[in-house]
Amino acid sequence: MSNTIPATCRVPSFVGNKEITFIEKTVPEPGPGQLLLRVHANALCGSERPQFFEGTSVTPGHEAAGTVVAAGPGTHTPVGTTGAVFLMDFCGECRSCRLGFTNQCLQKRGDMGFNRDGGYGQYELVHETIFFSVPDEFSSSEATLLLDVMGTGGHAIERCRLMRPDIESLLVLGAGPIGLAVLAMAKIVIGPQLRVLITDVVPYRLKLAERLGGLPINVGQTSLSAGIQSHELARVDMAVDTTGKQVARQEAVDSLAQRGSLICVGHGEGIALKISPDIIAPERSIVGSEYFRYNELPTNLQRLREHRAYLAQIITHRMGVDQIQQAFEAFFFGCETGKVIIEQ
Repeated sequence: MSNTIPATCRVPSFVGNKEITFIEKTVPEPGPGQLLLRVHANALCGSERPQFFEGTSVTPGHEAAGTVVAAGPGTHTPVGTTGAVFLMDFCGECRSCRLGFTNQCLQKRGDMGFNRDGGYGQYELVHETIFFSVPDEFSSSEATLLLDVMGTGGHAIERCRLMRPDIESLLVLGAGPIGLAVLAMAKIVIGPQLRVLITDVVPYRLKLAERLGGLPINVGQTSLSAGIQSHELARVDMAVDTTGKQVARQEAVDSLAQRGSLICVGHGEGIALKISPDIIAPERSIVGSEYFRYNELPTNLQRLREHRAYLAQIITHRMGVDQIQQAFEAFFFGCETGKVIIEQ
């Protein structure tokens, strides 16, 4: 390994009970088909709650962007290339991968930041197949927008469009980072004329949603149905749930017009349905949306170029890795954040 790359580095350790310390870990060397990245940015995500609360032996971080500092045999990416890391280490060979459905890989090698060391460390080892190069005109923090924000949010909107071509109104449940992402990508992909209603109980997040063009509903102060009516709608064409809460999903189904769909993005609780009145008679559907496909990244890169300032509003906090404890506390307990980025 190059003399400029240290043998070990200091990385955050999620020890459990909402505590993050620091330990030394060996910096890995890239093998065949692998790249070693010097990570410059990684965004916090609500899915890291179990790691923060319960601890993990893996270095978390699945929204990473950085620069290639070493490349293993058989790779084609030059050292010095900056890019973002796709969460799922897909095999590239199974039926799903051959058809481009890399988010549904049948022989997945791992999930970065969950069972493979991720992006909160200084260095991250990845297969070249999950690295997506990003032009130098974008910072690493901006490059992270291609992942859970534009990727997950945009994929949910594509699932909406797959179910219905004539969408005039959309309800987004939850104005956390993914809810804000769905709102922003709906405006970009479907069009600025789309009426996007968005719920939450945190005034800060609803204000941020309003700045992005959303129609806010504070469900801590009013019912969902009354909130929808306050925006001069009786029902909505489509709904996207980012909360994972059963009560939110139930209310969303009740708010759908005929031919409407509930797109479930947030993992978590269930839903109870009466098949005839809820699904068959109104021709409604319940649809899953899991992360996004690797092949969606080039289109989203062009969208980032065209809507750079608009999307950047979702990033509300940038903090150094030495402030990672404070960053997680602000994100999970303060709630007055959009997307929080750890930069190093």
